[in-house]
Amino acid sequence: MFEAILIAGFGGQGVLSTGQLLAYAGMVEGKHVAWIPSYGPEMRGGTANCGVTISSRPISSPVVSEPTVLIVMNRPSLEKFQNSVVKGGIIFVNSSLIDLRASRNDVRVFYVPANEMAEELGSGKVANNIILGALIELTGVVSPGAVEKSLQEVLPPHHHKTIPLNLKALETGAKLVRNGQKT
Repeated sequence: MFEAILIAGFGGQGVLSTGQLLAYAGMVEGKHVAWIPSYGPEMRGGTANCGVTISSRPISSPVVSEPTVLIVMNRPSLEKFQNSVVKGGIIFVNSSLIDLRASRNDVRVFYVPANEMAEELGSGKVANNIILGALIELTGVVSPGAVEKSLQEVLPPHHHKTIPLNLKALETGAKLVRNGQKT
């Protein structure tokens, strides 16, 4: 098992925390993991992305230059990174904010209206976890239980009260995949 995941968007969209959740979940399961964040020069609202590698064997390089999975939360990230995904890979597109279709026909693309779905759950702040739930359901890279344990580590203690909402967001994303959402 080997997944090289690139998560990209604007700062404040949960890009880095999504990567941390995946990395912690991989560690909880005893897998080899690497997490490398990258920030734009802006203080807030600038670009942010991170690479997460999760593997059953040692990782030779933590840099994710050819992702097997790409999560894009905004249009500039889709335009910049879609061509880096390996043939046969997966792209998750936040269709709430991205009005562009992926130009690749050699990858699977899932359009997830994450922001709208998050608002329906009660907070736009969990849009990232809706897409994360879809990713976990589709790839099985980590288990939902490992992600639940990771929320305790990644979220600061004063945000632990949001764990039930985050779990609901993860399940909402997983249901999309189980119900065959692919548009």
